[in-house]
Amino acid sequence: MLFTALASTPTPTGSPAPGEVAGNPLLAMLIQFAPFIILIVVFYFMLIRPQRKKEKETKEMLASLKVGDNVTTIGGICGKITAIRDDIITVEVGNDKVKLVFERWAIRDVDRPISDD
Repeated sequence: MLFTALASTPTPTGSPAPGEVAGNPLLAMLIQFAPFIILIVVFYFMLIRPQRKKEKETKEMLASLKVGDNVTTIGGICGKITAIRDDIITVEVGNDKVKLVFERWAIRDVDRPISDD
């Protein structure tokens, strides 16, 4: 605050002091807030935008689940979808064909079969 008061006092010659923008107080305020504005823009493009993109991809993946897909749950259980009813998914696991019931949001990803190309 003291620095701002000292910087805004004109010099005896009438020219603006070093660090002061001559004449336009709006421009001086913009220059003062420029680092905060730049920081907000960087946070948006580095953090918020990629997170929204990933959420959109996850939502599309969950909406496109169908019977017969091999899936992995958030707990690491891998199996094949045998039934889908609203937000309830039944997954068949292991050689004994044990059926487990999960909420749709508990599916982490759909496992794509590896092709021999």
